[in-house]
Amino acid sequence: MVPRSPKTGNGAIVSRIAEHRDAMPVALSRIADHVISHPDTPVASTITELAEQAGSSPASVTRFCRWLGFAGYTQFRVAIATELGHLEADRAWRMDIGAEFEPSDTPEKVLRTLLNVHVRGLESTREGIDLDAVVEVAHAIATSHHVDIYGLGGSGGIAQELQRRLHRIGISAHAWSDVHDGLASAVLQDEHSVAIGVSSTGQTNETVQMLTQAAEVGAHTVAITHDDESWIATVADVSITTAAPIGYLRPDDMSVKHSQLLVVDLLYLLVAQQIFDSATKRLAATATAVSSHRRPRTPHARPQHTQEARR
Repeated sequence: MVPRSPKTGNGAIVSRIAEHRDAMPVALSRIADHVISHPDTPVASTITELAEQAGSSPASVTRFCRWLGFAGYTQFRVAIATELGHLEADRAWRMDIGAEFEPSDTPEKVLRTLLNVHVRGLESTREGIDLDAVVEVAHAIATSHHVDIYGLGGSGGIAQELQRRLHRIGISAHAWSDVHDGLASAVLQDEHSVAIGVSSTGQTNETVQMLTQAAEVGAHTVAITHDDESWIATVADVSITTAAPIGYLRPDDMSVKHSQLLVVDLLYLLVAQQIFDSATKRLAATATAVSSHRRPRTPHARPQHTQEARR
């Protein structure tokens, strides 16, 4: 087994890969062969791109990085770039912003590229999602007494969005981003509860702690993450996998968020299908309750002072 402390410098990483290549599992050795032949590849490629070029999967690339002693692909990528002397200004841009964008791109090109990347991420999620698992989770939610949802940072926003959706169709749900509050709620769950942990990397300590606490008291646990071999996935009864980051603006946040929202939308609709009659009544009731706070659709004459200001 390769030592768990990565060494860098003087070609150390690529040399170590070559030295230990024969001891790797077959899935990892394919990645090793590609990196040995094309050591520049990790610097300019996202985890998905490297997986495709090596005839492997993003999950196997993550295992490959950890086998070498790195926490994940980002750390491995930076170490390779440093070793090859590629962290000059344009490489730094590619590492921080992503290979999809250039500083000189026009706004039109940025928009077009951004749209293409988002579509790829959504398609990747669609191709990799386990619909049977999502249906299982939707059924558990629809028949539960309560749903707890845990998430921090960007994933916390996703957790809150799922909570709002479920609440509007009559599902008792709470979203927790504070670990103290979340743990206090998690310990009160039982076998009639569903607990969902949202973590892009699957390694957010507080989220895993809250989900673990819910599991210990018998709740049906679910992970939403892009790494189905991550810490949170091993804690959960069911793991729903979203697309891995695609390496552009804030890859740990923006690219993943759209894939997570796709899963939230899918879960919400599948739950609503199972409780269709009650869900439609509750949606109508909640819409009526807030209708007085919305402006009517018919146009109104502009205030006189606004009209005069425009003259």
